[in-house]
Amino acid sequence: MKPRLISFPICPFVQRSVIVLNEKGVDFDIEHIELQDPPAWFRELSPTGKVPVLQIGDDILFESSVIMEYLDETHPPTLHPADPLLKARNRAWIEFASELIMEQFRMVTAKEEGDFDDAVQGLQGKMTQLEPQVQGPCFNGDDFSLADAAYAPLLMRLAMLEEWHPQGLLDDLPRIAGWGEQLLQHPSVRDSAIDDLAGRYRRHIAASGGYGARFFGG
Repeated sequence: MKPRLISFPICPFVQRSVIVLNEKGVDFDIEHIELQDPPAWFRELSPTGKVPVLQIGDDILFESSVIMEYLDETHPPTLHPADPLLKARNRAWIEFASELIMEQFRMVTAKEEGDFDDAVQGLQGKMTQLEPQVQGPCFNGDDFSLADAAYAPLLMRLAMLEEWHPQGLLDDLPRIAGWGEQLLQHPSVRDSAIDDLAGRYRRHIAASGGYGARFFGG
């Protein structure tokens, strides 16, 4: 049965799911909604009111990490390392990726200068913690994994933000910088981006009207 992915077009958590679907070669439908004014049927499907939601027949899955795990288990070969300890380590750092994505969101939507500065420092600190974990060229070395799918949307948006208003966040993080360049060339990552992702992302930041929009909103 063809899965149906429910999406907000620029959501990095949705993009994680699309990357794994692409990597696994799964045929799927995608339906975009506006989270500011979601349709009634979506509110009935999503217990959290968030995307992504993956519908398989009458069954509903939510939370991107859960969706990624489901897709990995049902469409072999696995994108997790075989070693149980390394697999657990990857899962832990996938959770850490979610914190980084939210820190990035707080940075671009910050209303006041102090909030912006705090978010930049928080993002920088977390990236510094991540740096020694990256084995390169992918997270674990040579093989693309679920951890790479989890971080790719963050690194794709970071590349856009650095182009619009350089922060130098990766200047002292060569492993992450090289990793990001590698991931953005990976076919399943490259093909996961919606048309005009950069433009839509920038307009979304501008619409927030906060301090962060001065730098990234164009």
